[in-house]
Order: sequence, then structure tokens, then C-alpha cells
Amino acid sequence: MAYVDDDGSSGSGDDVNMLDGHSKRQSVTPGGSGRGKRSRKATGDAIVDAMLEIAAASKMRAAAIMKNEDRFSICKCIKVLDEMQGVDQRIYFLALDLFENPNAREIFISLKSEKRLPWLQGKCNATPS
Repeated sequence: MAYVDDDGSSGSGDDVNMLDGHSKRQSVTPGGSGRGKRSRKATGDAIVDAMLEIAAASKMRAAAIMKNEDRFSICKCIKVLDEMQGVDQRIYFLALDLFENPNAREIFISLKSEKRLPWLQGKCNATPS
């Protein structure tokens, strides 16, 4: 139901609708609703773009972590250990246990080749037999 004065206009100049005894004002602005939709769409597009950027950054970070892990992998350490001269069997098998520690693997691979055997020997002698 609409409340309209005898002269055909509403009391306040706005449309006043009666719904369940409560008045509801409707403001009509020419072209105004289109701006709101465009603004929401632009905001939604910005959110989607931001989420895509976050996903891309996350993939790049994961790839960098995987590359770093591959660089210091147990397989890589064993390959380097196998190529070393002068490693006795006891040191060899103790080194395999040592390679379970990611920090030890990183140190082992990062050392210059001539420093690896003395480092392993020191670590393996410090380990209780």
C-alpha cells in the first residue's frame, strides 16, 4: 500500500511505502545504482587480482623451498659422500645418520670439498659409538 496525499505527491517528496505498518523510504537517484554495481565489480576484481597475486607468490615461494631442499637433499649428500676419497666405512655409515638432520646436510654441502672429511670425522668422533 502507498500513502499519497490528495494532490498526488507524498508528504516528504520521497516515495513512502507502508509495509507491515513500517514506512520505508525509497530514494531514486538517476544513474546512481549503476555506479554502485560498477564500484562493487571493481572492488571484486581487485580482490580477485590480489588473491591471484598471493597464489602466484605462494607458488614461487614453494618452488624456491623445493629447490633449496633439493640442493641439500639426503640423495645429494650421499652422492657427494660417495665421491669423496678416504672415507672409511664407520664414518660413512655415521654420516648417513648425520644426514637425517637438515642443518647438518646444509653444512656438509656448503663446505669446501677439502673441509668435508675433517668435519665429518669431527662430528662422527663426537657421536657416542
